[in-house]
Amino acid sequence: MNYKSLSILPGPTHTGNTGMGELPGPVTEKVQISPKLDLEHPLTAHTPATKYYTALIMGDLRSLEVLTDRYYQDVNLVFEISKNELEWQAKSQATYGLSGLWSLEYKRELTTPLCLASRLGHTACLRHLLRRRADPDLAPGSRGPLHEACLGGHTDCVELLLEHRADPNLRSDEGLAPLHLCTTQDSLGCAKLLLRHGATVNLPSEDEGETALHVAARHCLCDHARLYLRHGAHVDARSAREETALGVLSGQAPGAGDGSLQLCRLLAAHGADIDARDEAQRSPLHKACGAANAGLACFLLRRGADVNAIDYNGVSPLGCALQSAAFKRELRPHLSVQLLLNHGSQKIWPPAFVKVLKSCAAVPEIIEVLFNSYSQIPVSEKWAEAVPEEVFQQHQLFYESFFQLAGTVRCLQHLCRSAIRRKFGDKCHCLVPLLPVPKPLHDYLLLEPEGVVL
Repeated sequence: MNYKSLSILPGPTHTGNTGMGELPGPVTEKVQISPKLDLEHPLTAHTPATKYYTALIMGDLRSLEVLTDRYYQDVNLVFEISKNELEWQAKSQATYGLSGLWSLEYKRELTTPLCLASRLGHTACLRHLLRRRADPDLAPGSRGPLHEACLGGHTDCVELLLEHRADPNLRSDEGLAPLHLCTTQDSLGCAKLLLRHGATVNLPSEDEGETALHVAARHCLCDHARLYLRHGAHVDARSAREETALGVLSGQAPGAGDGSLQLCRLLAAHGADIDARDEAQRSPLHKACGAANAGLACFLLRRGADVNAIDYNGVSPLGCALQSAAFKRELRPHLSVQLLLNHGSQKIWPPAFVKVLKSCAAVPEIIEVLFNSYSQIPVSEKWAEAVPEEVFQQHQLFYESFFQLAGTVRCLQHLCRSAIRRKFGDKCHCLVPLLPVPKPLHDYLLLEPEGVVL
């Protein structure tokens, strides 16, 4: 883009030499304002330009009115903001051949007065600029004004822009429509306005192929999802990775409250495929177990999810739970393991148990639950080598009881538990609670960890 520019330096620029062992001072943020359409626009005074930018940032309508009347009648300006962040920039293939050229340059952002007002939610300033015929779809940078307003959840700004005929399906440089940027609870009003003004609810993003429903699932936005489904969103729309909204939701870590479970119920009520596989043949249950989201895993299993589904790598939901357990200790991953075993999951091949010890030793609850799912499994003395010394010391009571079983048989109580579980099979989760025995016995039969192995 060719334009005249004026530099605005908000802070003092670093000058002077540095010593051999010293780093240069921080690069000062540099802002260039340029007319997009009129190259002869009189941007010659440093002070008015600085005031113009500051008025937009601060939402100072009075100053903005004075400046646009006196200096900047054309409000379709472009701000070029050079930041003190380095990033790789691609150079033209026409100049440098098919391979192109990448160079490390300071990051820059192109934006407009309308984008700035929309981003910061300055409705009065936005209205003033639109009345001065600012282009509601001008997007010299990666995003347009409507994208910025949706990102900030500024419903009033979205309404103003749409009233001035902003395109509700305008794509950003990343191939995202405004609906894809409604990612917070505050943006629900924005999403409603976009749909009312013709936004396409099933429009996929260009790179990931995700619809607005995928985005709502990723951010656990139940009200958004309900809105999209009411407007005809395809509940099992596939992304570029063959993920459905339920698959995306299932891969999210459990958070506070039951928002993810509520959304899961909503998707299932609208006919979501409980066993939909992605490009790696992973089901929602695989992902819920990998994320240690026992609440979602329980719901999926009760809706008939395949507990022994195998992905392209030959991994089952139980395998996913074990693979990620060491990184998700605070989420109590043993709950997912316990749940799967009580729903009939195939157990780990006994000779491979030492691999579980190596990866999950720091989560002794998993070792206990998994070990107790066998009626009898020989404890090898070599297993002790798989447990790091610091982990052994941290969970000494459990591991001492565990390794004392080497060369012995399990107690009669455990063998009775195994016989009952074998009889109930994949119905343990629903039949055990019906037994007329005290709750501690229910817990014991359902593999509730006790901290020791007998």
